[in-house]
Amino acid sequence: MTELRVTPTTPLATAGSPATPSPEPGAEQLDQLRFLHRVARLATTARTWDELLETVVNETRDALRATVSSLYLLDRDERRLTLAATNGLDRHQIGRAQVPFGQGVTGRVAQTREPAVIPDVGRDPRFLWVRGIDQRRFVASMLSVPLVWDDRIVGVLNVQTEHFRNFSDSDVAQLRAIADLLAGIVEKGRLQREAEARATELKAIDEARAELIALVTHELRTPLAVVRAYADLLAEEPPLDSRDSRDPERRERRAGWYHSAMEQIGRLDRLVDSILASVRVDREQPPDLEPTDVGAIVHEVVDELAPLLAHHRVEIHGGIRLYALTDPARLRQILEHLLENAVKYAPPDTAIRVAWKLVEGGVRVSVADEGPGIPEEWRERIFEPYARRETHTARGSGIGLYAARRLAGSMGARLWCEPAKGHGTQFVISLPAAAAV
Repeated sequence: MTELRVTPTTPLATAGSPATPSPEPGAEQLDQLRFLHRVARLATTARTWDELLETVVNETRDALRATVSSLYLLDRDERRLTLAATNGLDRHQIGRAQVPFGQGVTGRVAQTREPAVIPDVGRDPRFLWVRGIDQRRFVASMLSVPLVWDDRIVGVLNVQTEHFRNFSDSDVAQLRAIADLLAGIVEKGRLQREAEARATELKAIDEARAELIALVTHELRTPLAVVRAYADLLAEEPPLDSRDSRDPERRERRAGWYHSAMEQIGRLDRLVDSILASVRVDREQPPDLEPTDVGAIVHEVVDELAPLLAHHRVEIHGGIRLYALTDPARLRQILEHLLENAVKYAPPDTAIRVAWKLVEGGVRVSVADEGPGIPEEWRERIFEPYARRETHTARGSGIGLYAARRLAGSMGARLWCEPAKGHGTQFVISLPAAAAV
């Protein structure tokens, strides 16, 4: 425990006050065994972290016939010990009162991993008064032992008395046994509490991210609608009124531009849908699974992205016609993400290969490029939201591959990354086969 104020119910004893009487040796050993059994049972059945720590300090105080028991836990940076539980000090200081590692009785016990017996805290130079605590009344004697688990310092367990007391070797052994019993229980409980807090934090971050992306993508729909309307206006041609056009080639070229522009606007619409689906694969919107001609989908996507793919050689290797049980719209969106990724990271004038084949009863669709490749340690990280590998050729937004994997998972497919033959990267989508013709 620390060098803090206690609130005893009786006056502090003077130096001549009698020591607290001890029971008979046999009875003492039996009491110790009963106590250890009780503490182990109570500590392992505690419902909350606070209940666990309260059990620790209460049972320790009673077992050592002390006035106060307090537990300090070593911070993760191993620079300070923080008061985690007490049954006699100012409870307002729980989580606030700190002792530097290596200083004071508590800090030195943590550093040396050896117990400390302080018969008179007022005369011991090691005792550290913690700033900010009401010190009008003090304890007289103190016993402190370290909590060690898996060869690591977990914290320090202290007991203090309001009467002067020479703690015996039996007292030290008993408190050490308590500390050894509790070290693993406390540390595992602490790890579980930290994991739960981290999970809660990550969930909150994920929800905030999803809300932000949903808001941004929702706001994109209005300017897209305006662009579509202006494209329609620009595409309007004067009526010919039964006469031939003076520049049919120009008229045809403008019509082609209009259709290409509308295809890209439609693609942006689908991209917005894809991003929304990636952050909230809604259970209320299940995929529309149906037997789908994989080759037909591949050709449609490649044709739509022709302007984007203009600086690369696109090679399509299909083989026999294969049907997969999939959602055609979501498969199309996945392929768009993968092809865009290949264009961003593969140098111009290199090949982008799209292929599909039947493997172990499933249809595997692959998109391979001749880019710099992805190191093994990044092959899973790239599917995390906002994970980006910036290279000299491109910088990604960190959402495309995340969206692709989420879309794949939403319809029972798998998406992964592996090295391409030769060099580069290959992404593979594994879909359940519907039929092979």
